[in-house]
Amino acid sequence: MSKTGKFADLFVRKEVNTDMFKKTGLDKTLSAFSLTTMGVGAIVGAGIFITPGIIAASYSGPGVWLSYLVAAVVCSLAALCYSEFSSTIPLAGSAYTYIYAVFGELIAWILGWALISEYLFAVSSVAVSWSAYFQNILAGFNIHLPAIFRAAYGTAGSPRALFDLPAFLITMIIAYLLVQGVRESAKVNAVMVILKIAVIVLFIVVAAFYIRPANYSPMLPFGAKGVIRGAAVAFYAYIGFDAVSTASEEVKNPKRDMPIGIVSSLIVASVLYILLSVVLVGVVHYTKLNVADPVAFALHFIHQNWVAGIVSLGAVVGMTTVLIVMLYGGTRLIFAISRDGLLPSALHKLNPQTHVPTINTWALGFIASVFAGIIPLTKIAELVNIGTLFAFAMVSLGVVFLRKDRRFRDLPKSFEVPFYPVIPIISFLACIYLMLQLASFTWMMFGIWLAIGLIVYFGYGFSHSHARQNEEK
Repeated sequence: MSKTGKFADLFVRKEVNTDMFKKTGLDKTLSAFSLTTMGVGAIVGAGIFITPGIIAASYSGPGVWLSYLVAAVVCSLAALCYSEFSSTIPLAGSAYTYIYAVFGELIAWILGWALISEYLFAVSSVAVSWSAYFQNILAGFNIHLPAIFRAAYGTAGSPRALFDLPAFLITMIIAYLLVQGVRESAKVNAVMVILKIAVIVLFIVVAAFYIRPANYSPMLPFGAKGVIRGAAVAFYAYIGFDAVSTASEEVKNPKRDMPIGIVSSLIVASVLYILLSVVLVGVVHYTKLNVADPVAFALHFIHQNWVAGIVSLGAVVGMTTVLIVMLYGGTRLIFAISRDGLLPSALHKLNPQTHVPTINTWALGFIASVFAGIIPLTKIAELVNIGTLFAFAMVSLGVVFLRKDRRFRDLPKSFEVPFYPVIPIISFLACIYLMLQLASFTWMMFGIWLAIGLIVYFGYGFSHSHARQNEEK
């Protein structure tokens, strides 16, 4: 044990100064444009094709755009904090690495474990949505899968379903793509993001001609509280820029490109979400939008079926980009945790040809694909928002301590949060407030997940921690 005793050992801090100058083996191939398309790819995905209708029908009514605006403002505050961290500590692991450096190992492990759930369940839930849209396209050609392979057992409206085969297969295909190398994955993602934005713009332009002003009244049928609760749900759509920050070690010029990628992807995504939401509730009364495919539903409602077909294809493309970025982000997070000794070393070993953590990628991809195949969407989506908000809150608070830490004062940084410490503190409080708006079931599942994480930490991570071993020398 170190001289500080067992309790203090739980909060040993990661020394990042030397790590930043080590050759990690990850290829530095990403630019600011690559990061922006990654962020937009993750943020503008399943969320934009699903959540606007759900939020409008259940929480915000025609004021759904306000929920996205509130979520975007809170996210933008957190994004500023992420940007300062990523330009100061350009290492893989995102919020986990930042918190490890500032607050110590136990807090970092709890956060990292929460983020693993975010990525794992985000990939699984998006894969299930991808499967639903993909099967809709097949149905248009009168092609139908056997009933047992159309959805997970217990899925509403699918009494004979046992296993969601398309969701399982697409996740494994994405894992295969990622093990080929990050450069190839980024190119595929960039093309899909451009196509996806074009489809969203097509919907906005076509549907705008069918807006009925009467549909905007009453603007807030559930009151201001409904807008805030809707904003908490809308966070499902904004988990993407955390994935961007996991790419730090694979960026050509991280101190410049990371802040650009994080902030610009958030701006582009927020504009698209707000515009689409305004048009959607203008075309269809909010009470009719609690459906799995509200965008396609709206186009069928106004008899623009040809556009609906294109939008369904765009949804499949859009969700594919989310799967790429979220599975990528999860693998890089696990890579960083494993490299610190808190998870088995096999999870950070790189393929010598592709410079990708192959075992890690296949393992996360397989677990996510199995979850997608056997668990209904309503169950696997529960943990996504709370893990994201928890990460945002801790990063926001962490910036306050980052500035006060003597170890980081002299490090060069290309970005600093303005109006320090006001913005980081407001960001922290806003994230905590939105967490408190989530359902009690979500909190219960979050507690169970964290309990499992603590068992893993004290059963393996504590005794294998490289930071603690270095402290004892």
